[in-house]
Amino acid sequence: MSHSFIEQVHYVRIPVKDLTASARWYTDALGLELLTITEEPVAIIKVEDGPFLLILVPTNDETFAHFTINKEAAFSIGFTSPRLAELHQHLTDHKVKVEEIREDNGHAYFHFYDPDGNKLQVHW
Repeated sequence: MSHSFIEQVHYVRIPVKDLTASARWYTDALGLELLTITEEPVAIIKVEDGPFLLILVPTNDETFAHFTINKEAAFSIGFTSPRLAELHQHLTDHKVKVEEIREDNGHAYFHFYDPDGNKLQVHW
């Protein structure tokens, strides 16, 4: 095949327990924009200026948006932020479970968890 049929990733679905509380957390803690909560219901959250969306999906199941490797949680969603240290402090101040900032080959990153236990990463 000479070209891809896929143009971009449009959205990622994240399981949550309390849709309204989780939507509020993603807007308050991360500064993202809640576009709407639909009748389905799902919460549609916009990530900055691009076409990428986070879709929060309510579930009572014990499930996460990350996976495990050797029984350790491994993130599947990575964000970028030029204000990495400031974001880390902001999340810490708001009692979010965050891991320490690490460096790897010239870029810094850290992992954090949303209120539903989904492991996420941010790097710069």
